[in-house]
Amino acid sequence: MNLPLHFGLLGALEAGAIAFLIGLLVYAVWHWVAARAGIHHAHAIGWSCLMAVAIAGGIDLWNMFYLGMVKLESPVYARIALQKIHDPEGLGARVILEAVGAVVGVILSRLAFSPRSRAEDVA
Repeated sequence: MNLPLHFGLLGALEAGAIAFLIGLLVYAVWHWVAARAGIHHAHAIGWSCLMAVAIAGGIDLWNMFYLGMVKLESPVYARIALQKIHDPEGLGARVILEAVGAVVGVILSRLAFSPRSRAEDVA
């Protein structure tokens, strides 16, 4: 996300909350597009989950991928790679909470936009 967040668990929770809002907004846009284009809601949910996780996790997902794929054989290269990351110790927690927040945002947005039946309103 590349925002100046706190370190540790508090920063991961902040990133998850931002990802939650991104999930809400992305599904709202996809719901509008699906209604206009006649796309099934399942496609809107799938694409909005994918886009919300990619948008919310952006740089953190890239940093996680980069650290896992690039050979950091030299301590100098490892230090250079870690200096580019905001909170390298909390990177894993931040990525997980961003993904969970984005998906939960999409799900709750879907529930907000879904038509309710009369049987649910009576009960």
